[in-house]
Amino acid sequence: MTSGEVLITFEPDPRDSSPIYMQLARKLAQLIREGRYKPEEALPSERLLADTLNVSRVTARSAIDQLVSQGMIVRRRGSGNYIAPMLEQPLSQLTSFSEELLRRGYTPSSRWLERKIDVAMTDEQLSLGLSTGAKVVRLERLRLADNVIMAYEVSVLPQSIIADPMLVGNSLYEYLDSVQQTPVRALQHIRALNAQPRLAEQLGIPDRQAVLFITRIGYLESGQAVELTHSYCRSDYYDFVAEMRRER
Repeated sequence: MTSGEVLITFEPDPRDSSPIYMQLARKLAQLIREGRYKPEEALPSERLLADTLNVSRVTARSAIDQLVSQGMIVRRRGSGNYIAPMLEQPLSQLTSFSEELLRRGYTPSSRWLERKIDVAMTDEQLSLGLSTGAKVVRLERLRLADNVIMAYEVSVLPQSIIADPMLVGNSLYEYLDSVQQTPVRALQHIRALNAQPRLAEQLGIPDRQAVLFITRIGYLESGQAVELTHSYCRSDYYDFVAEMRRER
């Protein structure tokens, strides 16, 4: 499907009391989830949607506004409306968020919420092999792809690895590369949970919507743990892929 085509039909449901633009928004969202529109693909213009589906321009625009607010569509000034990116991340490779996005042609960025030196909490002491009272660098941020919020992330590292948290830019691993402290292996645990109000607000999703909660501990070649990262990823944007082989 190209941006000049509208290969769908739409009939308002008279039994549905919600506005027509909401019904159209749900129809488009369903098509996006089913893969009829692909990430980075341009949507048909509002005029074309309106003319083809026999709705007003206001209805078409309001439906798209709804999907923009949900993060499913990205508006690009002077270019049009595009399907928001989906990050498909293989589980067999240790890569950073920025590396994965750059590899797929997206522009990664971070919206910093906090960068500070702090005392390690008990679970952080255990995960990073630190003594009681040890200092850590705590990095709290939103991760974005092409200005779309994909995840909320908190990374904790020993202060011996990062002396000044303000030196970390968009990519933590890029900084660790520069000081030759990049993890070479990691243990990662993934589970689903429902977003509480504060997290939902940060990610721009409804309360209690499912997100992927990922905990990663990264290790140097020496075996020293140098990174503990908790990521809360939007499940509508993330897809993890694992290749498995049967032993003979």
